[in-house]
Amino acid sequence: MLVQMFKVMFHEPCIPPNTGNAIRMVAGTGCELHLVGPLGFELSEPKLKRAGLDYHDLASVFVHENLEAAWASIKPTRVFAFTAHATTSYADISYERDDVLMFGPEPTGLSAETLADPHITSQLRIPMLPGRRSLNLSNAAAVATYEAWRQFSFDGAV
Repeated sequence: MLVQMFKVMFHEPCIPPNTGNAIRMVAGTGCELHLVGPLGFELSEPKLKRAGLDYHDLASVFVHENLEAAWASIKPTRVFAFTAHATTSYADISYERDDVLMFGPEPTGLSAETLADPHITSQLRIPMLPGRRSLNLSNAAAVATYEAWRQFSFDGAV
């Protein structure tokens, strides 16, 4: 039996294919995807559906009107906000079940106001070569999710 692992949160996502890719990723990992509005697209967007292929029915996706509504619904214990401006590497964290892995909108990332939210436990970065702004949103979410899941020996995977 698969035990629910992590919650991946996209705060105000703008690009439908990134969210579609994340839907496919959470379907494959047993995580939840929390989309926090306002969204920059309609959930019926063809590019979102195409990127998610036929995984929409296998994914746990929740849509929240805003961040306050998301916090009220999720009631998080630990929230890791991913930002290129952090100094702590995502690989230096010992993840726990139900951790929230939070990512900001493309192309700006999480705002200073959002990063100051008291729910955020820590800000994390994914290392990359100097002079690079950031990874693609869905790629960054996959990198972080798979590291967290790896720490649980890929519980439930075949």
